[in-house]
Amino acid sequence: MTDEKPWHESDEFWEIAGQILFAQPRITEASETVDKIIRLLNPEPELKVLDLCCGVGRHCIEFARRGFTVTGVDRTTSYLEKAGKRAIWEGLEIDFVREDMRLFRRESAFNLAVNLFTSFGFFEDPEDDRRVAENIYHSLKPGGVFLLEMMGKEINARIFQPRGWNKVDDVYILEEREVIDGYGGIKMKWIIIKDEKINELELIVRLYSAAELKRLLTGCGFNRVDIYGGLDGSPYDHQAKRMAAVAHK
Repeated sequence: MTDEKPWHESDEFWEIAGQILFAQPRITEASETVDKIIRLLNPEPELKVLDLCCGVGRHCIEFARRGFTVTGVDRTTSYLEKAGKRAIWEGLEIDFVREDMRLFRRESAFNLAVNLFTSFGFFEDPEDDRRVAENIYHSLKPGGVFLLEMMGKEINARIFQPRGWNKVDDVYILEEREVIDGYGGIKMKWIIIKDEKINELELIVRLYSAAELKRLLTGCGFNRVDIYGGLDGSPYDHQAKRMAAVAHK
């Protein structure tokens, strides 16, 4: 890639990565993901939900199917166009907004905000992560909840491998990984092969431990943060596969 913008601001990056991020198996699993969120949080029906970094709207669609009023925010126009078409096809009213997650804020507008599938920690400046969390805090109504789901630093350290490969539908992904900044982040190169065409993507994601994420969220005003080992509500321990933080306003 020749784009000089940061990777997360590149339309080319997201267009290519979408082949992996939104392959059919991941669209299909969205229903189960939302079911887990509902069991974990037990939200009242018809609440207002914000899906920050909603992509092609896979979770927005599932929340709307269950009667929630949903707003989906993403920076990639093509993703939002796909999400909007699917919502119209299903007869669902969803508010899709094109905006940088560092800028989106609606004062006291939502009961629940979700940021799923490691859609946090993209930015070079850690203060940008804080800005996102503060925006969410102010966008929630009193008593609102922010659910943040990602790969925790502790898990990454336990399972880390410098390289590996995977296959999603008809796409092959070769991945190289490098720990950077004293385990402050992870640098990755994805080599994506589809129909004999090869693309290479590079990205850097900041890693958070449970304690670091708690400090960030409480520092933004949240009064309690519960950490789980996934959306199933399991303990965040040596066997955890993901990290889910539930921050209460």
